[in-house]
Amino acid sequence: MFKFIRKQIHNHLVERKIRRTRLVTKDGHCNIKFGTTEYHSHFAFLMDFWTTFVEIRWCFVIFLFAAAFTGSWFIFGLLWYSLAKNNGDLDVLQNSSESQRMKCIDNINSLTTAFLYSLETQTTIGYGGRALTGHCPGTVALLIIQSLMGAIINCFMCGLILAKISLPKRRAKTVTYSEIAVICLWKGSLCLQIRVANLRKSLLIGSHIYGKLLRTTISPEGETIILDQVNIDFLVDAGKDNLFFVCPLALYHVIDKSSPFSEMAADTLQQQDFELVVFLDGTAESTSSSCQVRTSYLPREIKWGYNFLPVISRTKGGKYCVDLSNFSKTEPVVTPHCACCFNNKHNKELILHRHECEGIDNLGFDVIDLRDAVDVTEKSD
Repeated sequence: MFKFIRKQIHNHLVERKIRRTRLVTKDGHCNIKFGTTEYHSHFAFLMDFWTTFVEIRWCFVIFLFAAAFTGSWFIFGLLWYSLAKNNGDLDVLQNSSESQRMKCIDNINSLTTAFLYSLETQTTIGYGGRALTGHCPGTVALLIIQSLMGAIINCFMCGLILAKISLPKRRAKTVTYSEIAVICLWKGSLCLQIRVANLRKSLLIGSHIYGKLLRTTISPEGETIILDQVNIDFLVDAGKDNLFFVCPLALYHVIDKSSPFSEMAADTLQQQDFELVVFLDGTAESTSSSCQVRTSYLPREIKWGYNFLPVISRTKGGKYCVDLSNFSKTEPVVTPHCACCFNNKHNKELILHRHECEGIDNLGFDVIDLRDAVDVTEKSD
């Protein structure tokens, strides 16, 4: 019993260690941390202050919003209080009509009332209790400066909040990838397949898909290259550019002699150390803003010898139906053990013949009930 618990703890720690090595999370965030940087690099972030403010978290934006307005009201309140004090408005008697006439600002007798006057001026509330008398040119100049500063702060904060709300990465939240990838036969070739779905009816115009295989390699000179990137080309039936992305698509990568997956087999795939990062670039139809959707797959998230279940069917009324409950579900299919086995001419003909006789297909969008599919495996964790 103790050995079993110890083994479970060891497996859990190993799994946590593997998860930490993921460069790109399943939802597309990059898991990277920069080391020590020079001081001038921090100054560069301040020079590009607009991008810095747009990319900071919402909690800091809300704090900046409150601090910008409250701080400006308080600073100008101090200036109004200073003008009133220098003019002697705080010391004059309220029953002296002559002194009342020579005041710069009416009804300012403390720092609190000066702060209220500053707030009323910048927000153009104008309750009528406090106002300029027009006897002091300095108050007119300060009124103009505060009005201009208030307009600048309003424009900046409104633009910042609008920019954060309309960030293209928010559109990427409605594009999802399958939780797993599969390796199986597809149209006479051994392929790695991934599914991607657009959850909105609005299209992504000019969509382009590609992938990167990240792994540690050793160069011919003996140098260890961490996160070496290898291009992975993904295709769909209509090509790889300008996709008609109105329904879930199956992206497939042909495992040929030039593919890095040609060196792998069904029993050695889980022992590999790599990360497959998939990118989809496109332009949102409704906002005309470019966005990129990313995800990654580790070897344990790739299933050899399985195929995705169909998700598209046509109802008796003639409408097309998408069942996303089968989006990441798979079924076992006849698949060669490795790419070298499939390239053997005799084995290739035998495998293709068996593949035609087995499996579930829906190429003609026949009227089927997706819930009646047989031999369905459980959704991958």
